[in-house]
Amino acid sequence: MAHTWPEHLAVGAVRFARPTAHYDAVKTFYGDDLGLPVLAAFRGHAGYDGVVFGLPGTPVQMEITQHGTPPSVPAPDPENQLVLYLRGTAARDAAVRRLEERGHRPVPAANPYWTDHGAVLFEDPDGWVVVLAPWVFGEEPAPGA
Repeated sequence: MAHTWPEHLAVGAVRFARPTAHYDAVKTFYGDDLGLPVLAAFRGHAGYDGVVFGLPGTPVQMEITQHGTPPSVPAPDPENQLVLYLRGTAARDAAVRRLEERGHRPVPAANPYWTDHGAVLFEDPDGWVVVLAPWVFGEEPAPGA
């Protein structure tokens, strides 16, 4: 299932960004608890604090920023998700175990698709959903599909 960028769109990397009202707690959740590597972090840059998390071996990054007093962020929605497609149930179980050992508990999925296919969901400190799916999209079918 190979895909390429359109010829007119020569993308070399992708970064998703979103705001937070809980910078330190979110940085701990994604960096320490989930274990995503921190590629960059900054404080007080034009009034912004931020951290950039990377996914090893891929040019995909997630940036979290905090700005303003108090920070203004959109309300979380169960369909705003970071989906991490993991390499099988053992990888999913290891990630779940790590988060649970650090005090996080799974949350119910708004869309039953995820639990029907073996995914486990957690909320970050802002209430945004992280999906731990036990298959790699595009490489293999979802379990039970």
